[in-house]
Amino acid sequence: MKTKIFIQNLDNGYDDPLSVGLHWTGITDTIKPSDRITIKPNLTFPNYRRGVMTNPDALEAVVKHFKNFTSHITICESDSGGYNRFSMDAVFRKTGIFEFARKHGVDIANLSFTRPHDIIVPHWSGNLTVRLPALILDETDLFITMPVPKIHMNTKVSLSLKNQWGIIQIPAERLKLHPYFDKVIYAVNKAIPRAISIVDGKYGLTKSGPMEGDVVPLNWILISPNVFAADFVCSHLIGVDPFTVPHLKYSLAAEHIQDFSLIELNDDFEKYSVQRDFYLKRKWTDYPGLLTFNSRLLAYVGYESFLAKPLHKLLYLFREPFYDYNKSQ
Repeated sequence: MKTKIFIQNLDNGYDDPLSVGLHWTGITDTIKPSDRITIKPNLTFPNYRRGVMTNPDALEAVVKHFKNFTSHITICESDSGGYNRFSMDAVFRKTGIFEFARKHGVDIANLSFTRPHDIIVPHWSGNLTVRLPALILDETDLFITMPVPKIHMNTKVSLSLKNQWGIIQIPAERLKLHPYFDKVIYAVNKAIPRAISIVDGKYGLTKSGPMEGDVVPLNWILISPNVFAADFVCSHLIGVDPFTVPHLKYSLAAEHIQDFSLIELNDDFEKYSVQRDFYLKRKWTDYPGLLTFNSRLLAYVGYESFLAKPLHKLLYLFREPFYDYNKSQ
């Protein structure tokens, strides 16, 4: 059976494409009034940035649409910032999410402070314990991930699967798990009972994401009942071969997604693909992060050892922290 993936332009806003796309894919056909829906946007910075974060307008449109089916809706995200942790509660306020959540009568959850549900990820060096929220694994009937299509300096792209890195509750734990990213992100996504993807493609980010880069107006929304298939299609839309992206190559092989033969699109793919492929161009100051991303030893030295603080101070002489929360206020 083919996976039905919907894509449409945003010339008239988010509401109509959401309504048509969720019906066409069959996602809303089985939702009951008692169903619990959890929505995970990409909120990787204290203030909204185009191409970096999910547009609050897109998030509000999704909330309004699903309110037609159930009143049990929660918007969620964990504290972010990696080495420079910042509070997601403040982000909810500053982006206006807290205000419209209250207006529409939906809940907000900072996953860093919710009840945990650990999963075990087998690895040749020993089992890895990954702390995830019970809210998503045990108390959600439909999980909606809302990523932004962007380049990532460490993982090459950040799409639907990568967005779930943010449900690992503690930012410091994510840093420790970076060297095992491919296996862990696949296991995290497989642990979620039912997940769909609504990709906010109003803007994308190329060159040196996930926090800085060149903003690309895309003007589309993509809806998929399968997060793995969503990343396969989205990669092609931005001109990136998914099999050159290590974590996508691993996940797509595990899910037996090799080509478009098992995917049904509602419209001509070429109408939405970028005129110029997205690309990655790292600065020299990005390489320390890349090295620690791929090495457990270097990750320990760079984030956990007594050298971590002076090494970061040295790096910040040449590059401001990506997550300088104090400067963003």
